[in-house]
Amino acid sequence: MKIFLGTDHAGFELKEIVKKFLEMAGHEVHDMGALTYDELDDYPDFIIPAAEAVGKDPENTRGIVFGGSGQGEAIAANKVKGVRAALYYGHNLEIVRLSREHNNSNVLSLGARMQTPEEAKEAVQLWLDTKFAGDRHQRRIDKISQFEG
Repeated sequence: MKIFLGTDHAGFELKEIVKKFLEMAGHEVHDMGALTYDELDDYPDFIIPAAEAVGKDPENTRGIVFGGSGQGEAIAANKVKGVRAALYYGHNLEIVRLSREHNNSNVLSLGARMQTPEEAKEAVQLWLDTKFAGDRHQRRIDKISQFEG
């Protein structure tokens, strides 16, 4: 699968770990930055391009974005047409499964300060493996999509 990554300084280390994890699993990974650690960078500069790449082909690509909490990153990604970003802080993986099964999320936002690298990798694997249920859930996504610009 083609996966786009984006992060700021706070998520940089976790992005590098997840990137290797995805590459080892055979995914086509496109790193939209940050490519080096810079404590003064701004997450929209990297999250928006990653989300735009997913938004161009939302059914066949995915994105994973990283930040300290992941909150601002999810907000930024969700501004892009065709993107449905879900936020994961760690611990309860049910939210990751439901984000795919019920909401067909195509971007996963990870809070690097909220989880271990092992938790993040487990969440990413579950998110990639979980299929969208469709049916009534598609009807709901269609209603939300009517408001996209």
